[in-house]
Amino acid sequence: MIGDKLIGDKLIGDKVIGDMMEYNDIFRERTKKLALEIVREMAKVKFPDEVSVIRKQIIRSATSVAANYRAVCRARSERERYAKMCIVVEETDETAFWLELIEELKSLPITEFKNETEEILKVMSSYKKKLSKTL
Repeated sequence: MIGDKLIGDKLIGDKVIGDMMEYNDIFRERTKKLALEIVREMAKVKFPDEVSVIRKQIIRSATSVAANYRAVCRARSERERYAKMCIVVEETDETAFWLELIEELKSLPITEFKNETEEILKVMSSYKKKLSKTL
């Protein structure tokens, strides 16, 4: 996982972000990396039937986060950006939910995924709130 964190003054690891494009690039990569890692991890493990449904759902929601964040970056208006960001927040929260279920079923150690998902959710929720004030 990417261990760098977005902090109030837009410091990520040792790199200060100069503009929104770099921010978008970083989170485009973070959401994509999380989706890829979840897909790879879920593909490795054989699950019983009751967990296979959860496995499919977590793959769908994690990949949706990445795809919809890309759409946020390409939005043609602030309203479109806000609408897409709402989807990103919703799908990230759903991913967190499915990870919690996997964790409670003790099917797979998912702490790393859960931490990254929660961090992305916090940042995206904050960004969504900021966007709502511009509408």
